[in-house]
Amino acid sequence: MNSIAYFEIQSSNPSRDAEFYQQVFGWRFEKVEGLPIEYYRIESDGMHGGLLQRPCQVPPVEYGTNAYTCSIQVESFDATAQKILELGGLEAMPKFAIAGRCWQGYFVDLDNNVFGIFEVDESAQ
Repeated sequence: MNSIAYFEIQSSNPSRDAEFYQQVFGWRFEKVEGLPIEYYRIESDGMHGGLLQRPCQVPPVEYGTNAYTCSIQVESFDATAQKILELGGLEAMPKFAIAGRCWQGYFVDLDNNVFGIFEVDESAQ
């Protein structure tokens, strides 16, 4: 628990980039329906991840690193979210269900880095 357990790639063209990563690394992509964004689950031989429609503009190269977002598996989404907010972090995307898998949400740390947390819950709807 409290370990990086999932990564996500933001994309302005998810189907194009899914094909790119499939061709380069042999990753398998499965489109997930019913989420508030276009989303593909990534199955690899290592850590699993996702590829999603970028929710904002692509940052210019001169802005620094444009990287994958990591999500940390936590025991309690709500307790961890409360602690993040109490310590000065911000909510970037509210808690939502990935049906049959988990509760997911995104936050911003004190230096404006985005990260996710998720609580495994097969009854999430």
